[in-house]
Amino acid sequence: MRLSTSSLLYEKLGVEPACQRVAKLGFRSIDIWAKFAHCTHLEEAKANYGPERTVKILSKAGLDLAAVSVYGTGYQPFAEFLGRMGGGTAVRGSEKKSSANLTAAMKAFLERLKPEIDLAAASHSRLAIENHSGDATLLNRLDSFKAFTDLNQSPHLGIALAPYHIQLNRESVEEAIRICGSQMFFFYAWQWGKGLAQLPGHGPTDFRPWIAALAKARYAGPVNVFLHGELEPDEVDSALTKSLAYMKECYSNTVK
Repeated sequence: MRLSTSSLLYEKLGVEPACQRVAKLGFRSIDIWAKFAHCTHLEEAKANYGPERTVKILSKAGLDLAAVSVYGTGYQPFAEFLGRMGGGTAVRGSEKKSSANLTAAMKAFLERLKPEIDLAAASHSRLAIENHSGDATLLNRLDSFKAFTDLNQSPHLGIALAPYHIQLNRESVEEAIRICGSQMFFFYAWQWGKGLAQLPGHGPTDFRPWIAALAKARYAGPVNVFLHGELEPDEVDSALTKSLAYMKECYSNTVK
């Protein structure tokens, strides 16, 4: 299990100390966030370090790059930077539903994504579209995952699956994993809740069925421990230590 976490959790630190903290806790990978709330880690890496030095910072810490998250900025400003780092996955949102006809709306969305898909291909990278709760959001419920995976023809485009929003919709995370299958590029270890209860091992969700479903789907991408919330770095360390131990225990009890 390739356990990662997001630099956003350490938004009060610079990108290099954030990487050092994540590695010291025992994670293998990090998801570096572009501007979101107080976090500007990806901008900092691009402006202050450049691709080569950013790769060295990750390597020195013993981390690989799980993804870059570009919700607030879009993918295009970082496509070349990511490509020069050797490529990777860029996570972004979908869009508002433009039509009551789900198939037509998804076809139109995928068509609009073509310039970004081409850019990802040229940059040896992939786009992962995150689902979000709310009926106005296109990639939202299980039927929209099915529409996406049925219509998507590009190996450079897939889904970043967020169980938090699936639980909020009262739908099955395991079924979502099954539908996404090989088109799932990123998975958030993130449950619906408030504060630290969003984290594995803190909230009430049993993650073992999710891990079993990931194994059945032969998912080999990052399993990204995540929450939204402004925390002090030492508080993040303590919370993630508990989550990491919990995820490893779940894995050992589930995957033989």
